[in-house]
This record gives sequence, structure tokens and C-alpha cells, in this order.
Amino acid sequence: MLKSDVAELLRNNAYPGRGIIIGRTPNGKKAVTAYFIMGRSENSRNRVFVEEGKGIRTQAFDPAKLSDPSLIIYAPVRVLGNKTIVTNGDQTDTIYEGLDEELTFEQSLRKREFEPDSPNYTPRISGILHIENGKYDYAMSILKSDNGDPACCDRFMFAYDNPKAGDARFIHTYQGDGNPLPSFEGEPEFIGIEYDDIDAFTKLIWESLNEENKVSLFVRMIDIESGEYESRIVNKNVK
Repeated sequence: MLKSDVAELLRNNAYPGRGIIIGRTPNGKKAVTAYFIMGRSENSRNRVFVEEGKGIRTQAFDPAKLSDPSLIIYAPVRVLGNKTIVTNGDQTDTIYEGLDEELTFEQSLRKREFEPDSPNYTPRISGILHIENGKYDYAMSILKSDNGDPACCDRFMFAYDNPKAGDARFIHTYQGDGNPLPSFEGEPEFIGIEYDDIDAFTKLIWESLNEENKVSLFVRMIDIESGEYESRIVNKNVK
């Protein structure tokens, strides 16, 4: 499989929606994840990422302009022991609670399906990073309507054991802009990570996102040996 340039993918797609990247730094020492959100409506664009415990939460930038919190206010990132969960909705909590009850990532997501936002039926995309005893693996998932038919939910799971240095996968909600928005198709895109430095990688992703539609970005790098991590948050809305 050919490795794609994530910056090029983002620059050529004005509206990938929400996206998750998971992989490994070129030096092989750190696990990497990134999560971004975009918006077309005032309600979607009226958001920021804020830290919450070891994870993050979305929050209204201007509470007075928040018209519907149901699908835009949630915790995209939560940490349970040596597992980091990253999703585009409140299924973060479903996965967290399932893992806490000794269910698997896949079993936990059996309780959920795509978002009820007709006519888009936005896919629920999720990822989980597992680091233990110097070993690293991750998994990704997408739950989507069957070609726009809300009567059927298609469930896809992808697992990556011992990912190679400099390799990553990228999954996002939409193929591009449209009305209705076309859901992501296929397996997560195979991309490269060129930077060991979190600030350089954060800058690359943020500057590659469509200027009009981008809202917020979260990036985390986790040391595979120690489990220590560092994170960055970039919000277009800054007070």
C-alpha cells in the first residue's frame, strides 16, 4: 500500500469533517494521536477544546450562541489506565465504561451506531491506543449508515499490532463537502509521520486544514517506554 502525505490529503479536502490520526513517530519512541474538528454551521464552529483530567472536552466558545449541544459537546479523549480513547462523539464514554467492565473495544461499540443527524448520518469514528511494558498497538473503528440508509448500520474495525516507526492511519467522517455529506469510505488511510517533534507535527496538521472550516485540533505523543505524554491544543476561537 502506498503511503500518502497527510498534509496533501487535508489540503485537497475542504471538509473531511472530524478526523483521527494514530501512529508512531519516525524515531519509534512515541505513539502519536491527533483529533480535529471542523464546522460549517455557526453552532459547530462555536467550539473550543479544553483539558479535562488526562483528556479533553469540547466546550462552547460563546455559550450564548450554543443552539444545540447534543452532538457537539462531548469528551473526545479519555484515558483508562494504559489505554487512550479518541473518538468524534460521546461514544468515548461508552468505550470507557465498556473497558472498565472488561468488554473489548469492539464489544463496547456494539451499543452504538452512526449519529442521528439526517440526512448526513455522520459516521462515528473511534480509536484506542494501548501501551504496556514497552509494547504498543492500536485499533480504529467506523460505524456508518449503509449507503445513507439509516435502517442499517455497517460496522468496521481495524487493528494494528506493533506499528512501524513513521507509519500512521487516518480516518475521518466525510469524503468531502456536499449535501448530504458523503461518508468516509474504505479502510483508514495509510499516511506517514515525518516529525518526532510534537510542535512541528501540530503545526503541519493545523496549517493543512481548510482555513474557513477548521475549528480545533488536539495532538498527543506518548512515550512507549515510560507512558509519559505531552499534548497540544489549538483552537481557532481564542479569547
